[in-house]
Amino acid sequence: MNETVNPAREEKDFPRAGLLRRMAALLYDIFLVVAIWFLLGYLVQFFLGTENNRVINGQIETDPFIDNLLLLLMISSCIFFYGWFWMKSGQTLGMLAWRLRVETTSGTSISFKQVLIRWCAAWPAFFIFGVGYFWIYIDNKGDAFHDKASRSKVVVIPKSERPF
Repeated sequence: MNETVNPAREEKDFPRAGLLRRMAALLYDIFLVVAIWFLLGYLVQFFLGTENNRVINGQIETDPFIDNLLLLLMISSCIFFYGWFWMKSGQTLGMLAWRLRVETTSGTSISFKQVLIRWCAAWPAFFIFGVGYFWIYIDNKGDAFHDKASRSKVVVIPKSERPF
């Protein structure tokens, strides 16, 4: 049941996802990712203690090792979150709610290499005033910059294709 995408179907069956639908799914996923980050922060403080934090002149200062560890954990957990869902079913929980799926241009599940390319291209595309996402309006197929870079696409799936 790992392969949920039917490679025999025609591309015209599932239209590309629009910007608002993608942003709504991203908002759902951000809540989940931030919750994971809170848990990771709690676990780091639980195991390493809070004596590494101090308040100096009203500013909280932490140990640079802890800062770098937390940054590494946040990035790797985010990549793992998206990678797990995208490679397993092509849908994160937010994408599932908005009936979106990421897949290769041929309609199969994306690889880990595509996950990394997609994830690394999507963050700058979002934080540089959304330029990579607004590419949807320029591209003739309606793909964002990170779709093109990773040779993938985000499609809207019909209600009949829902997994439950």
